[in-house]
Amino acid sequence: MNDPVNPKEGVRLGKKADRPYGVLMLSIGVRAAHQIGAGVFLASFLFRESLALPAFYLVLVLVTGGVLLITEGMRHRQFFRELIGVSTIVKLVLLGMATHGRAGGFLVVLSFFLAAVCSHLPKNIRHRLLF
Repeated sequence: MNDPVNPKEGVRLGKKADRPYGVLMLSIGVRAAHQIGAGVFLASFLFRESLALPAFYLVLVLVTGGVLLITEGMRHRQFFRELIGVSTIVKLVLLGMATHGRAGGFLVVLSFFLAAVCSHLPKNIRHRLLF
């Protein structure tokens, strides 16, 4: 089977598969929990002098992020070849650099900006195959 092509633009999109309805509902709740953990993570970098990152929120953001990767991978079989998957890798690299460098606040804000922009792009751009 050939890769799906967006008929409007002739753009190659990643292969999709069905995802059970229960997994979709689970991913919505997990995404909300991930945003809470990520918000506290961001605040701990922006207000480093007065707010330390509680271990619970670090675990929350890591576990929910992993679950989201799994649920998205169930539907989008070529997730890491698509724009949204590549942006996820870039976000992880930026967050790694933030935890080991001096420009932590800026890099975490940059990763949040990247997440917001890429997650709200139209589907035909977000799921475009890059390679």
